[in-house]
Amino acid sequence: MSHNTAGTHAADRLGTEPIGRLLLRFSIPAVTGMLVSGTYAVVDRIFIGQAVGEMALGGLSLVMPLMTISLAFAMLFGIGAANMISMRLGQGRKEEAENALAHCFFLLLGTGILMTVVGIIFLDPILSLLGAPEGSAALGYARGYFRVILFASVFSLLAFGFSHCTRAQGFPVITMIALLIGAILNIAFDALFILVFDWGVAGAGWATVVAQGVSMVWILKFSMGKKAAVRLNLKTFKPSLAIVAQIVSFGSAHFLFQITMSGVQLLYNLSMGWYGAATLGIANGGDIALAGHNIVGVIHMLIFMPIFGINQGAQPLLGYNYGAKKFDRVFRTYRLAVVAGTAICTLGFAVIMLFPVQLVGMFVSQADPALLYFAPRAMRIMSILMPTAGFMVISTTFFVVTGRPKISILLSLLRQCLILVPFIFIFGRVWGLWGVIVAAPVSDTLALCITGTMIFFELRKLRNAKEQTT
Repeated sequence: MSHNTAGTHAADRLGTEPIGRLLLRFSIPAVTGMLVSGTYAVVDRIFIGQAVGEMALGGLSLVMPLMTISLAFAMLFGIGAANMISMRLGQGRKEEAENALAHCFFLLLGTGILMTVVGIIFLDPILSLLGAPEGSAALGYARGYFRVILFASVFSLLAFGFSHCTRAQGFPVITMIALLIGAILNIAFDALFILVFDWGVAGAGWATVVAQGVSMVWILKFSMGKKAAVRLNLKTFKPSLAIVAQIVSFGSAHFLFQITMSGVQLLYNLSMGWYGAATLGIANGGDIALAGHNIVGVIHMLIFMPIFGINQGAQPLLGYNYGAKKFDRVFRTYRLAVVAGTAICTLGFAVIMLFPVQLVGMFVSQADPALLYFAPRAMRIMSILMPTAGFMVISTTFFVVTGRPKISILLSLLRQCLILVPFIFIFGRVWGLWGVIVAAPVSDTLALCITGTMIFFELRKLRNAKEQTT
């Protein structure tokens, strides 16, 4: 049996093996990889907070909207191509799957190069838009970090984008290894560049450049090899605007989710500057609020990473079986993914509610009293609806898999933009900094009600389709 035939059989298992076993096989590597990535983000901030200071954490908070935009394009093309690949494999249209992978490569490569060039040329104008309060000490740290991180754009886009494509073919362990390589090397070089070489935030940037470069080489080498079910073969690449449009359509929900998240991050940064000093009663209250919000965001990221891993593990199962019209398997995959995601979110919620001060203390050795006052309280308030996050994430992706990306886009926009942004403005004007913090759980509540209603009707529609095929 050839390696390529073996790869095809790996994809065929998505439609035959027990759902529970498959979800574990696909989710555990994805969750492991995402957890390692989340742990890296935490350790990265611990290195910076402990070695450089809490103002440096504020600088990283300023840069987060820009990094989220880069992640948005990786998800647009990576998840878009992955959805197309899994569905085409389920339909037995392998050549189209291979061409989609080649399109994904060129889209990610071109976007990464463009980001680096534009970022270097317009560095200061871009940084001026980040929302730093006047006289902010954090802005200097943001400049030092972002100037370096720009050189990792191509590496991170290709590494992260292609990780979705290898998982969609039935190779979740390859994706896990790629994420592990990047995260472990990042932590190791953080220690070297920040603690030994004393490069500060620039050292954190260079650690990311090196780690993402190695991760990219690993995953591209596999994608071009004989073991891949869908190989990256640039010689047979046939440019097609129709394929680009399909990839963009499949990945648009995740893209818009990340783009709106970037906008919300920017709005949060601005709000910290607007209300921080007045609410906390100190001159540098804006920078303190930025640092505290960054800590809350990283803790949330660490908890959400396993949910994203389960979501990614479920995606090829949902896509393949929906394409093969095996609707009963689609139902079982969705239910198991929601249950697993809810369990993890509930555990994270309990940890945050019980140990908020200890969580903040990990990031700073001698924290400003205002930071220790603000960050734990903000963390608890913003985490009130966390037990429902697993249901929200899985349900949003479910609409993409069932060929209704517009619904998924709407649900993505609800919490991140359509509901949250007006509440940040309104509550901020009324209650200052704490109003900005309270806006998150209020918008979560409304988004949960809308998502629950829409997924009820979508599942009923799928159940009717199942009955017609039996």
